[in-house]
Amino acid sequence: MTVVPSVTVPGVRVGHVTDAVARTGCTVVTFPDGTVGSGEVRGGAPASREFDLLAPERAVEEIHAAVLTGGSAFGLACADGVMRRLEEEGRGVQTVAGPVPIVPTLALFDLMVGDPTVRPTAEDGYAAAASAAGETPVQGLLGAGTGATTGKARGLENLHDAGLGYAETRAGEVVVGALCAVNAFGEIVDGQAGIADFGDYAPFGGNRQNTTIGVVITNARLTKVECLLLAQGAHDGLARAIDPPHTRFDGDAFISAATGAVAAKVDVVRALAISAVAEAIRSRA
Repeated sequence: MTVVPSVTVPGVRVGHVTDAVARTGCTVVTFPDGTVGSGEVRGGAPASREFDLLAPERAVEEIHAAVLTGGSAFGLACADGVMRRLEEEGRGVQTVAGPVPIVPTLALFDLMVGDPTVRPTAEDGYAAAASAAGETPVQGLLGAGTGATTGKARGLENLHDAGLGYAETRAGEVVVGALCAVNAFGEIVDGQAGIADFGDYAPFGGNRQNTTIGVVITNARLTKVECLLLAQGAHDGLARAIDPPHTRFDGDAFISAATGAVAAKVDVVRALAISAVAEAIRSRA
């Protein structure tokens, strides 16, 4: 597994809008035509859009972009701008009324670290989609990770910056990349630390100021059901790298996307995703 500065999966592009003063932003990942997607939520407090259609029993299989954003549920509005940009490009599910872009979106809560009145907008989503490119940086306090922090299980006075992380794993021609905005309630761990380190859990409360969200991308050829298995593997990787994972105070969720260029066994792809997500998250420690 390797932490890399940009996404190398062919045909995948990334764009950001970053507001370093207000400590928020959004990240847009665009996919080549024919990309199949799914996803899974395991945290107790998600903020999402177009997630129901990612379920394997839903009719639409193709996704055209995925959005990670700050601003909590307010930030989901940036997907409107991404859809507008893709519509201008003629991309989307073809209907009698024209193309309808499929853009699943996940948001994290960053309102307490910057200006809570500034949230990513539709205009930001449009700008991020318009700027999407193959060499865009994917590490650090940028895009959806601008205001992402960890360590809040010990109290807000112990939070520290985490941001956006990306890592890739490979097996032959198969590539799996994991892009994660790490805004966890818990701590990033290396596999040695345990839950007992949190003592009597005194800081635990009913806050929802957290959420680790991400997109897992592969060049493998997968069905929609297999993409769901890929998203489930992403959560296994999260559970390796964050302690405690998937709490009621997190909205932990992953979108998975398979571009279909390389034949592969889903169990191999899922195993690669577990390692890639864990490494991407640990790169933000």
